[in-house]
Amino acid sequence: MGKLIPLSIRVAFLNLQRNRRRSVLSILIIAIAVFALTAAGGFGLYTYESLKESTARETGHITISQPNYFEMDEEMPLENGLADSATISKALIANKAIRGIQPRIEFNGLISNGSKSTIFVGSGVNDREFDMKGPFLDIRQGKTLSNVNSPRYDESEPEVMLGVDLAKNLKVSVGDWVTLLATTSDGALNAFDFKVRGIFSTGVPELDKRQLYLHILSAQDLLASGRVSTLSVFLFDTQKTQTVQNWVETTLSNIDLAQDIELTPWQDRAFFYSKVKDLYDRIFGIMGAVMALVVFVALFNTMTMSVTERTREIGTLSALGTYPSEIVSGFVKEAGLLALIGSVVGGLLSALAALFLMVVDVQMPPPPGRTDGYPLTIYFSLELVLACTLGVALICTVAAWLSARKGVNKPITEALTYV
Repeated sequence: MGKLIPLSIRVAFLNLQRNRRRSVLSILIIAIAVFALTAAGGFGLYTYESLKESTARETGHITISQPNYFEMDEEMPLENGLADSATISKALIANKAIRGIQPRIEFNGLISNGSKSTIFVGSGVNDREFDMKGPFLDIRQGKTLSNVNSPRYDESEPEVMLGVDLAKNLKVSVGDWVTLLATTSDGALNAFDFKVRGIFSTGVPELDKRQLYLHILSAQDLLASGRVSTLSVFLFDTQKTQTVQNWVETTLSNIDLAQDIELTPWQDRAFFYSKVKDLYDRIFGIMGAVMALVVFVALFNTMTMSVTERTREIGTLSALGTYPSEIVSGFVKEAGLLALIGSVVGGLLSALAALFLMVVDVQMPPPPGRTDGYPLTIYFSLELVLACTLGVALICTVAAWLSARKGVNKPITEALTYV
């Protein structure tokens, strides 16, 4: 087995054992730095992935709308809506990468329990919308909207879902009736009664005070229009967003539509995601710089002490004809071994921490602007561990080179008489 390892590496390993306490301390410093970086980076990766999926499932991976729909204000409801939603959906649903295409109507008005009224922000959706959202919508009471095509659905009892704080403000629960008042697309006032089907929480207090869902057909009846605000395209794989968007653009360009359309990927509407990512990138960047400085100082001190203790040995090797580059190379290999061993230990600690958090439920406090906490999770990324290992190895190599270079530059006679 020893023959498989180069002699210079075995010599470097034996040299590290001259002062085991110092070598172990250096390895621990490197391991802690690698563990801190990979654990923090793993938490960042988990946060990025969670925010990415929650945003994509909330808005859809691709949103189809009229041009500048998100920049223009509507004077009348659905003034900037889509009239060809059925045609567009039929043309796109054949793509196997598309999980579903959900129409959506955004509107607002007044909601009343008979004695008290307040403003609401409503969304008209299909019942399958909630399947697309997955775990990112918390149903506190009741159920989601029923399928209007089901024989159990009673058209005389149109359903609505209320945000938890909106329901609390109106003092209504599942099974109670509320009245929605809104302006139609013609500018008239219209009001319908709805039965509370469920109560949900988005985790954002401002939304929970105003938001409600009702079936898209009920919203069209209330607004007296057959249009929809947008079409949300949901995919099986978020990574294929750009590919599917190009395909959608090509497909719809060959269809004669009543109005121009615009495609908006989820990234363009993920304002919270982009801000959090920028913040975390800066935090991890500063943290990485601090850890790099700690490792550099620790290794520079270790190697400087090692070079100082072995000054006479360096002089002897130089007197026997060993090139300075060979001596420096030996110290660099020792530092590389320290970096490798420390990085492996740090990576194993990070993997154990990720496994531990998968078994033990550790809750994080609610982030700013939200009411619900979330489980602490760390993604173990082999690529991140390798990147940290390469970074640490580079830092250790530089520290060892600077320390050893100073030692080998001493005159041979001075090195041999060094005490």
